[in-house]
Amino acid sequence: MTTDTTTGTAITPSEAQEVVRAYLATWNATEEQEQMRLLAQHWSPKATYVDPLAAVEGHDELRTVLAGVHQQFPDFVFSLVGDIDSHHDQVRFQWGLGPLGAEPVVIGFDVMVLDEDGRIVDVRGFLDRIPQ
Repeated sequence: MTTDTTTGTAITPSEAQEVVRAYLATWNATEEQEQMRLLAQHWSPKATYVDPLAAVEGHDELRTVLAGVHQQFPDFVFSLVGDIDSHHDQVRFQWGLGPLGAEPVVIGFDVMVLDEDGRIVDVRGFLDRIPQ
């Protein structure tokens, strides 16, 4: 990640794509060890995650949310829906959750803030479409 002394940390488009790829890989990991590896590599230890269904902090609490999603939606995968937008140390994007290769059942919108090392430190999530 590059730093601009007048505006703070600036993320490049390729860095934004990589952080979204890592974010989705974390959500798609089904094995605890792989989840913990991805969290340690791409998420700050004090990362916070807030959406309409969860408000957690730290890797252990995040892993609990990951496990809950996999329990509720077995065999579903997270995928990117649309374009990635970023500026300074923030990335926003829309994601889908559903069977591999099928129309997503759930669609959400997340905004991530990255720390000075490019790791995810804060996520604010919104649910755009959920099953009735």
